[in-house]
Amino acid sequence: MKKHTITLFVFAFSLFLGSHSQAQSKKWTLSECVDYAIENNISIKQSELDSQSAALQKSNAIGNFLPTFNINGSHSWNIGLNQNITTGLLENQTTQFTSAGINSNVTIYNGLQNQNRLRRANLSILAAQYQLTKMKDDISLNVANAFLQILFNKENLKVQKEQLAINEKQLIRSQELVNAGVIPRGDLLDIKATVANNSQAIVTAENALLISKLSLAQLLQFKDFADFDIAEEDYVQKDNAILLQTPKTIYQKAKEDRVELKIAKTNLDIAEKDVKIAKGAYQPSLQGYYGFSTRAGYSDRVVGFETNGTPILAPALPVFDQFDENKGHSFGLQINIPIMNGFSVRNNVTQSKITLERSKLAFSQQELDLERNIFTAFTDANGAVKAHESAITALEARQEAFNYAKEKYDVGMMNAFDFNQSQTLLANAKSEVIRTKYDYIFRIKVVEYYFGIPIINK
Repeated sequence: MKKHTITLFVFAFSLFLGSHSQAQSKKWTLSECVDYAIENNISIKQSELDSQSAALQKSNAIGNFLPTFNINGSHSWNIGLNQNITTGLLENQTTQFTSAGINSNVTIYNGLQNQNRLRRANLSILAAQYQLTKMKDDISLNVANAFLQILFNKENLKVQKEQLAINEKQLIRSQELVNAGVIPRGDLLDIKATVANNSQAIVTAENALLISKLSLAQLLQFKDFADFDIAEEDYVQKDNAILLQTPKTIYQKAKEDRVELKIAKTNLDIAEKDVKIAKGAYQPSLQGYYGFSTRAGYSDRVVGFETNGTPILAPALPVFDQFDENKGHSFGLQINIPIMNGFSVRNNVTQSKITLERSKLAFSQQELDLERNIFTAFTDANGAVKAHESAITALEARQEAFNYAKEKYDVGMMNAFDFNQSQTLLANAKSEVIRTKYDYIFRIKVVEYYFGIPIINK
């Protein structure tokens, strides 16, 4: 029985280690990173809270149309010399009184301020939704950039390791050539120095890869990022169809779809509603009101007077009978006409107009910024594509030059310094191809972003 228990424990522990290892070895795709960031990013959560606040503002605006309704009540004790409200006499005694009431008010007209506040609240909800969408788009673009940076650093690390392997083989070959007397011993020392430099380059590339992983993990709000890694998928752009468009066409499309302009336009509409709300205070306001009240006392009451004028007292009626006898209603209309209020209304209108002009300028500036950003992104994307093509051509030339240099070095027709220069130029050319590759991928995605194409295609 004990042996069977130990076997079960070992089996369960193995399953735990297997699942833990599988969790640690998970490699995140770009789509998973974007989805996780949108779900967990703090800035996005704050924008979602802003949307909830805007919804509460609408609830308050709707509440302004509803009548107010309040119930009040009180119970008091009067000790000592007090006027008995039942007899009207000053008496030195303890009396108790209960009163209750209901009052209600409703705004009939206030310069259409309530209507404009409701319209403003709806615009605030729309602006908050646009802001949330923009936040998600910006986070997606930042995640894509950080993701591509990791891919670049991974490929660059591979290039450095491949270069080290080549140089280590060359070191062995150089040792053979020195032993055969084909090349001087100084060339062998140069190759050893090159191998040492390659080892240092690998350490630098590993550090760059670790930092880029850390940056993406922090962007995703990961608390445990020690084992974080991404899937090494091929994100080479299959085509550059977006570059067949013109910047003007992309701009016209962006004017219809981009949330930056929608946010600026909505803020402009909100400012116009604020002006109308402020102007509404110039107009008279009309309110309707209704009130109900009743009371009861617990001391003796006057039921008549004797011939000498002395009041005849009798015990108080039951409380509910008193409530029924003492009840009263009041209702009516109240109008307020603003005439002089310390310039507060005028100043509020003036301030609202200033804010409106600021919103108009902000909207115009947003249009200019969007146009400039699109033309810049389009130019950068074209330049990045051409730079990548040039880097590939340069790499092919550097590879041919290196092959030729290697042939000359192997037969002793080239010294180690010149050969190392050829190797360095080849390694730089490979790194440049990788850098321009991911730079042009990101630049293309930025142009697609403005054209309305999602960062990731699900």
